[in-house]
Amino acid sequence: MSRPFARSLSQLARPLSQKPRQLLRRRHRDFSTSTPRHLMGMTGFTETQVTVREAVAAVCSRFPNTYWQEHDQSEQDPTEFHAALAKDGWLGIALPEELGGAGLGISEATIMMQTITESGAGMAGAQSIHANVYATQPLARFGTQEQLHRTIPNIISGQWRACFGVTEPNAGLDTLRLSTAAKVQPDGSYRITGQKIWITCAQVARKMILLARTTPRDEVRKPSEGLSLFCIDLDRTQPGLDMRRIKKMGGRAVDANEVWFDNYAVPADTLVGAEGEGFKIILHGMNAERCLLAGEALGLGYAALGKAAEYARGRVVFQRPIGQNQAVAHPLADAYMQLEAAKLATYHAARLYDASRSDATVQQDAVGVAANSAKYLAAEAAFTACERAVLAHGGMGYAVEFDVERYFRECLVPRIAPVSREMILNYISEKVLKLPRSY
Repeated sequence: MSRPFARSLSQLARPLSQKPRQLLRRRHRDFSTSTPRHLMGMTGFTETQVTVREAVAAVCSRFPNTYWQEHDQSEQDPTEFHAALAKDGWLGIALPEELGGAGLGISEATIMMQTITESGAGMAGAQSIHANVYATQPLARFGTQEQLHRTIPNIISGQWRACFGVTEPNAGLDTLRLSTAAKVQPDGSYRITGQKIWITCAQVARKMILLARTTPRDEVRKPSEGLSLFCIDLDRTQPGLDMRRIKKMGGRAVDANEVWFDNYAVPADTLVGAEGEGFKIILHGMNAERCLLAGEALGLGYAALGKAAEYARGRVVFQRPIGQNQAVAHPLADAYMQLEAAKLATYHAARLYDASRSDATVQQDAVGVAANSAKYLAAEAAFTACERAVLAHGGMGYAVEFDVERYFRECLVPRIAPVSREMILNYISEKVLKLPRSY
């Protein structure tokens, strides 16, 4: 093993638990010298990123497709999967070393999330840890030392889980019109009243990163002002908190919820950053989330395409494998190229995000354009791959045991969330092409 490679492994492994440290340092001995068959080419990725991919894949290999089929059908939280990743330190991949994290970037976190979906876990596996990775980014950057040391280590260890509370039923994508209010009390604490929707993992989360209005909209100069960010406890024993699970099409192993606050009390020290600066703060998490979603979409697309190619090689009709027919082969080949193009956009966006944290010449506008573009392209490529995977299987594409029906149900998530494809097109039209705003 070359010295630079050994050094990169040591740097990656140092903040993690003893188990991944040993795993990473024994990389050449423990991992097969014949690379597992992955459709995505890894040329151009760093050795650290390749190591993350292989190490996370090793954890995921303990959770076969049957595990995810069963949890999807029973709508049971993948607690064991979350615990396995937490045990090996992966929930802290993009969090500071001094708080127990790995101190790596969103680039490495994106490849981790892609590896999870690509393993067969799909969007359910990704969503079980998704908010723990991206929703903590604003907290890690703007939180007080007391907040960080009280919260981040517990999230990294898996003792606490986190969720992200932004979307509201009457505001949707118009975040600046959200109405959940946090009213300051004489003792400095806050009382929260309002409703959030599509809150993933709220049933199992201990913490919520919450965006709420601390100054009424008609009392601020700009709609982006008067919003504040909080890191609150979801204490189900206290009055003023209620939630209801939403039955949904895909990703059923992970809960999605409506959450109601009715004069719910939270301490003063739950405020993250300055009051009224919440929208600016939360943008750091939103761009990170778009990168992660793009990676998750890629993994789902590659997983579906791999299944389709395997089936097309083995399924014989009219005395020949169906993959010999161009009507089957060409759509799959086209889907592969779309995924590869989206891969380039995704990891370009993640690199820009990471660079912007230390390089003042990388503007946040450029990061936003890249992250939104990547999320759009990866979601569309994943949809194409998943749809064609079902069609390549014919009737068996409808069967649970072949997994592609589950991937197809889940591939709609990246197209819709956390921002719709139409709003991304609006964003690019306005910010890049300088066309008149349409909404």
